[in-house]
Amino acid sequence: MQALIAYDEIQFGDALAAAREGEVTRSAARALIRSREGNELDLLMGAAAELRNRVKGRRITYSKKVFIPLTNLCRDYCGYCTFRKDPGQPGALTMMPDEVLAVAEAGAQLGCKEALFSLGDRPEAIFPEMRETLAHLGHRTTLSYLAEMCERVLSETGLLPHANPGLMGRRDLETLRQFNPSMGLMLESTSERLTRPGMAHDNAPDKPPSLRLKTIEEAGRLKIPFTTGILIGIGETLDERVDSLFAIRELHERYGHIQEVIIQNFRAKPDIPMRDHPEPSRMDHARTIAVARLVLREMNVQAPPNLSDDDYQFLLRAGLNDWGGISPLTPDFINPEKPWPHIDRLAERTAAEGFELTERLSVYPEYVHRNEFIDEKLRTRIRATADSDGFAA
Repeated sequence: MQALIAYDEIQFGDALAAAREGEVTRSAARALIRSREGNELDLLMGAAAELRNRVKGRRITYSKKVFIPLTNLCRDYCGYCTFRKDPGQPGALTMMPDEVLAVAEAGAQLGCKEALFSLGDRPEAIFPEMRETLAHLGHRTTLSYLAEMCERVLSETGLLPHANPGLMGRRDLETLRQFNPSMGLMLESTSERLTRPGMAHDNAPDKPPSLRLKTIEEAGRLKIPFTTGILIGIGETLDERVDSLFAIRELHERYGHIQEVIIQNFRAKPDIPMRDHPEPSRMDHARTIAVARLVLREMNVQAPPNLSDDDYQFLLRAGLNDWGGISPLTPDFINPEKPWPHIDRLAERTAAEGFELTERLSVYPEYVHRNEFIDEKLRTRIRATADSDGFAA
């Protein structure tokens, strides 16, 4: 153990010096993510914050949204998830069109601009009840129903849909692109170990990393501004965390489409299989954000403020530049026990660190005025809600 610590001490200084020069190799990132609380962490966060300030300035962005959980039925049984349900289980829900539109309209009245659709992966594959519901709604698949609701929310309320439905094939991505200026799928991890019996992705057929990466790559081929990210603290090693960041970076270098990378921390809940699993510490979360900034450079790095309790200002010092979607109306259905911070409070706390909280659309400013990344039918609508820099008008 002592030899390993000594090795990391030697490597940390060299890795940090290289990172300050813009050269972050996989081995350097593996040394940096092992930084220890105290001087090493301070130096790492300082380098990441300096880079963030240089490439992003003093604006910290967020999207004002409503959260639409179209269905929480899901064929995956992830060890950390409290969102998914089986038919008949308390809280199981598939929203009907009038319910979806009522939430979207209420959000529009409050000034929201994004409708975030989250839903379980392919519930119709294992639940006859979902197949019956879809047939009643005139659909064969959940993704087909999602496309209809994205189209209706867009046309009837003006909110910009952002679909986050799990794995998608090319045809579904092409269909959804017509109504979604951006979409998302969390990579979570490139670790195949997590699919083994007893691990977080055991009994989760949509979570093999190769399948997640295939969807993200297909979105790149179709020029879809895409949100992804990693979920830390679910059993992955530090090296696997770094590997996941590099997989994201490599896809972005190839296609230029990854608009946002979320560094999300696992939070234990009493009703999940991983309820006794330890959560990442604030230091662990911060050093992972800092390494993500140094690896991803000018890319947008986000962490959800509600998952950091009242300590989210600390994460600003680690190099993030976005707080994600914040809702004045709907809870975080994935983490319902963690309320969103009030937007005014978020602005105050952000300003206290020397930054200006700035509203963006669901699609990031870098893509708003780039025709190749926005479906022709969406361009006029999106740009009518954006300023000349691509932020929310």
